Amino acid sequence: MIQPQLTAYHFNGPPEPVLLDVSSILPERVLLLDAYFYVVVFHGTTIAQWRKAEYHLQSEHVAFAQVLAAPPTEAKEIVRRRFPVPKIVDCDHNGSQARFLLVKLNPSSTYTSATPMSAEVINTDDVSLATFTEHLKRLAVQS
Repeated sequence: MIQPQLTAYHFNGPPEPVLLDVSSILPERVLLLDAYFYVVVFHGTTIAQWRKAEYHLQSEHVAFAQVLAAPPTEAKEIVRRRFPVPKIVDCDHNGSQARFLLVKLNPSSTYTSATPMSAEVINTDDVSLATFTEHLKRLAVQS
């Protein structure tokens, strides 16, 4: 099985790999998910609002323009060198196409969680990786 790669683009430095977890979704971050058959460029809430307000076209927001331009450029490079050619999905937080990203993420913060660990809450009945490993530890100790 091919492991998807999630890369975060932000203002605080170069792109960095992040965990495939809903805690990686932040308002001021652009995420690039490479899932082999599709490549997702996901814009956080704040980034999407700034893009719609066209701040990236203003000369005083050069850093924002760079953060906004880097993920699509990388996505096009991935598509150029891969066969079969993956589909590029460009989406915003809470957009209909965001499901391409959310389906690959670990649901560490769900509606059943006592305290949400991040701003993003996934509506799923699946258990998180942490819950699964805790249950596995209990079963291993019982034996």
